[in-house]
Amino acid sequence: MIPSNPIGSLANGEMIPTIIFALIIGGILSVLKEETRLVKDFFTQFNKIMIKMTIWVMKLAPIGIFCLMASTFATLGLDALMPLFKFIACVILAIIIQSVIIYPLLLLLFTRLSPINFIKKFSSVLMFAFSSTSSNATIPLTLETLSQLGVSEEVSSFSIPLGATINMDGNAIMQGCAVMFATQAYGMDLGLSALITIIFTAVIASISAAGIPSAAIISMNMLFMSVGLPLDIITIIMGIDHFLDMFRTAINVLGDAICTVIVAFKNNALNSDVFNGKNVK
Repeated sequence: MIPSNPIGSLANGEMIPTIIFALIIGGILSVLKEETRLVKDFFTQFNKIMIKMTIWVMKLAPIGIFCLMASTFATLGLDALMPLFKFIACVILAIIIQSVIIYPLLLLLFTRLSPINFIKKFSSVLMFAFSSTSSNATIPLTLETLSQLGVSEEVSSFSIPLGATINMDGNAIMQGCAVMFATQAYGMDLGLSALITIIFTAVIASISAAGIPSAAIISMNMLFMSVGLPLDIITIIMGIDHFLDMFRTAINVLGDAICTVIVAFKNNALNSDVFNGKNVK
């Protein structure tokens, strides 16, 4: 896991050693602070360049994806669509379980506040996230709605931007399902060590994903390479990624908001009367 040659690991697609090295560099930069401002500025600006490049590529991607999928389905026929429909259903089912059971249960367990009341007031934000497919674009509306729910701005202004950066559980769900879809498509049998690697890499990849549309597709390359899966099948997944991205973004934003409410409640930074809709003088 510790790379002897970080550049070599990056060039060979050895993502876990690369991630470990990046985490070490990030920790050192956070300790040295002003002494390494030039290096931090370089990484920040280079990240912006790569995000802009990704956006340009994604704008052209639908044309290439259409050609690739047309060739695939012309060769394989409609029978190739059935496994893809099962993949879509699996991802949506997992996201529904996360949003309808796991997150509301966490809210009820840690705060004793009504999840139904929260969803009613937060539904407009979820609809915007669903349509925009961008966690970052939803931040202003999320902050405004949480303020109306009685959450202190001191908590939400820190937690929501942080969550939009690292809380990508929708991406992790989709990537895990995509790996299983690919292994079944290629007739591969993953062992226990490969499954553990998938879990670890999916979480790290989701944390590192940018809050922009279809960011999960970019980090999926990392996940596939970590267990030796061919990358060809990603082109098929790209054809339906925008549809799944709407669900992923909604669950990401929901998780950010519920975790923020929990943190605010635990730090006495939540007005429960406002949350419950009571008149406060």
